[in-house]
Amino acid sequence: MNSKFFKRTKIVATIGPAVDSPEGIQSLIDAGVNIFRLNTSHGTMEDHLEKFKTIRSVCEKNDSYCAIMIDLQGPKIRVGNLDSEINLNNGDKVIFAHNAKQNEGIIPVDYEGIASDVEKGSRILLDDGKIQAVVDEVKDNKVFATITNGGILKSRKGLNIPGSTNSLDAVTKKDIEYIKFAVENKADYIALSFVRQKEDVLLAKKYINDFGADIPVIAKMEKPQAIENIESIVSVADCVMVARGDLGIELSPVEVPICQKKIIEECNKQKKPVIVATQMLESMIEEPIPTRAESSDVANAILDGADAVMLSAETSVGKFAIKAVETMTQIAHTVENSKFYRFDNDFKISEEMALTRQAVAFGADKMLKYVNAKALLTFSHFGYSTRLVSKLKPSVPIILVSDNKQTCRKMALYWGVFPHYKMWDDVLDQKLLINIDNFLINEVNLKKGDYVIITGSAPKLISGRTNFIRVHRIGT
Repeated sequence: MNSKFFKRTKIVATIGPAVDSPEGIQSLIDAGVNIFRLNTSHGTMEDHLEKFKTIRSVCEKNDSYCAIMIDLQGPKIRVGNLDSEINLNNGDKVIFAHNAKQNEGIIPVDYEGIASDVEKGSRILLDDGKIQAVVDEVKDNKVFATITNGGILKSRKGLNIPGSTNSLDAVTKKDIEYIKFAVENKADYIALSFVRQKEDVLLAKKYINDFGADIPVIAKMEKPQAIENIESIVSVADCVMVARGDLGIELSPVEVPICQKKIIEECNKQKKPVIVATQMLESMIEEPIPTRAESSDVANAILDGADAVMLSAETSVGKFAIKAVETMTQIAHTVENSKFYRFDNDFKISEEMALTRQAVAFGADKMLKYVNAKALLTFSHFGYSTRLVSKLKPSVPIILVSDNKQTCRKMALYWGVFPHYKMWDDVLDQKLLINIDNFLINEVNLKKGDYVIITGSAPKLISGRTNFIRVHRIGT
């Protein structure tokens, strides 16, 4: 079968200087990337627009359907722009101040409320917790603190105050500007940072709708409140991301593995895709091979049932960006072909979803083994039934045929789905069956005589609601 079916777990890659060119984008696609992430915490809107245009241009030239995710910064506190790196040692006295200029001992912060959100004894964590400080006193809208765990501090690194900052807006002014940017440029996904409750997701969706669009929202789980409200958040989100960096700071690194399993379990229960992110192949920022622990981490996320895994600095600024994607692809392929990669496809009918389409998805998956089908061919305009099939993690590739290019891009996120754009919205007659056979043989690399399971709508194959299953033998 075609080499692009090499893996079914999807890969998200963050775009940055390391791969910010048409050649870099194409190399990432060839290595196995399905979704490109634009991190709005860094760079300007003009920078992101150029990246956006480059990705779209490369994909259009090569008929690749990759999704673009606009990742909102959210209420993330960051260190300001520094004139130079700061070497912080244990015992150093520092001052955190909003919009201050970098001077000796002063660290500028972009959060106006920092002085009101801490008190004596509060912990301040910098750069994913690598650098830590304890507050000595708050005075004149400045925070005086002592470094307890030193390190090199660079510009725009994250700052966390565990257990505080609840007063921050769920969707900031900067986020709203980037939501508008995403709508204007027809982004495929918007990732919402620091979700605490379902109302945060609904608020983001309201802004998207106000700008005249319906872009799916990915809820990033990185706050303790999100774990407490996991069921309700998943119910309103279109996708969920296990954002382990800030989650490990707000809680504790030792709690992250169990939180990850809880989130994945809930997403699979509610038939929502889930991405596992942060420090998956961290050492490959500087080294050409991952540590054994990192390989195991990626593998275990896939074994847990993740639909996608994500690379951050590994691809945005790493020295071995392409190699990192190739490594992740190889890990996914190895896991997916092991005897340990098995899922219980006990499909529980949900009253929240269309009954007929659930029945078709469940039936199609069950029929695969009886005829030794080589693929599941789904026809869909919006991809609803295809998404349901994806969550069943069937034993064969899911070939989506849609007359909607936006649907093809969005479905790039879904496990096991390989989208194709075809203007085949017609009655399923002998002529169309011949076209389907030619497509399966020439583009999917199946053979005459192979069985496939087809799902679609009738009388029109694509534009209606999925309502039929067909067992089809190619060329007969």
